[in-house]
Amino acid sequence: MLAIAGAMALGLGLVGIYGVLSYVVSQRAREIGIRLALGAEPLRLQQMFVRHGVMLAGIGIAAGLVGAVALTRLMSSLLYGIGPLDPATYLAGLVIVVTSAALASYIPARRAALMNPVSTLAAE
Repeated sequence: MLAIAGAMALGLGLVGIYGVLSYVVSQRAREIGIRLALGAEPLRLQQMFVRHGVMLAGIGIAAGLVGAVALTRLMSSLLYGIGPLDPATYLAGLVIVVTSAALASYIPARRAALMNPVSTLAAE
């Protein structure tokens, strides 16, 4: 049951990151078009947006770790086979969330990097 709830929470977080970055890309279309027209490398733009998504996930990870450490006594009755402060479990969760956030950020970042600057600036 907890694994299903965790998977659903991860999925909702990924949809949230994807939605926020898609909105940011659409709102910054003019800026992206200008950057591309002035010679910005598409890969650098892509990295900028993926970095933004991973940074958002990092803020969530920091808040989640603080909450998890603060609630260790309550969590200990729910855990089986591991301790409440098991570093391997926290590391695995960190890797899963950061990797998932990077993948969720990649789609809007790729869309930003593939924008046509002429049509973007003409539409504005």
